[in-house]
Amino acid sequence: RKKYPPANDTSVGVGFAPLSETERIVREVEEELYRQRTKIPAIGEDIKVMGLRVKDNIRLTVATAIMAQEVSCVEEYKEVKEKIREIALGVARKYTERNVEVLVNTADNYEAGAGGVYLVITGTSAEHGDDGATGRGNRINGLITPFRPMSLEAAAGKNPVSHVGKIYNIVAQKAADRIAQLPGVVEVYVELLSKIGYPINEPQIASVNMIVEDDERFGAIRKEAEAIVAEELDRIDELKYEFIGDNPPPVC
Repeated sequence: RKKYPPANDTSVGVGFAPLSETERIVREVEEELYRQRTKIPAIGEDIKVMGLRVKDNIRLTVATAIMAQEVSCVEEYKEVKEKIREIALGVARKYTERNVEVLVNTADNYEAGAGGVYLVITGTSAEHGDDGATGRGNRINGLITPFRPMSLEAAAGKNPVSHVGKIYNIVAQKAADRIAQLPGVVEVYVELLSKIGYPINEPQIASVNMIVEDDERFGAIRKEAEAIVAEELDRIDELKYEFIGDNPPPVC
């Protein structure tokens, strides 16, 4: 019988699937802008995207640090902003037929010249004193989703052996992704609660909430979902090998 390490804390891990249309757009836009840094060096690594959908209208508010050493004047800065807007709009249109509006660096004040726009040297807003706090940023799915259940744990920086603040969020997301693929599942939420000192594969509770297309099939789907969660918990100790492999799980 496998011997699992004890949980180092009493904590909650959360996962849900699938992403909504707006959530997917937000994540894809951020990731594409980050990739574009190799082609557009003026784009800094500090990229934030907020998405709002009201009926058939989606607004993306993008805050992107612009590298001061890559633009020589405010006009060039504006050109970079327009490229960012076009990239974001192009990505969004791949995932929706709704109306999409993209706003970039909306706090800019051109009348103040270079001092009134979002210019940085390092690529992040940290040099402006905006250093944030651990746990405030993206969850492991790459998003901050205030209208969804979320863990307050920060996955980054925690060990992948016994730190449930990292491990349970990843396991919950893996289980949710698999359950969402089951025929008839519309939406699923998975929550795991650990107990400090007890084996990490034995949570106090593993909660699965599902929306299904056909209530009559709920019983059958429930059995499959329970089996998936049990399987993910059984191989929880294998996560550490994924982290040192070529494709570690994201821990944004």
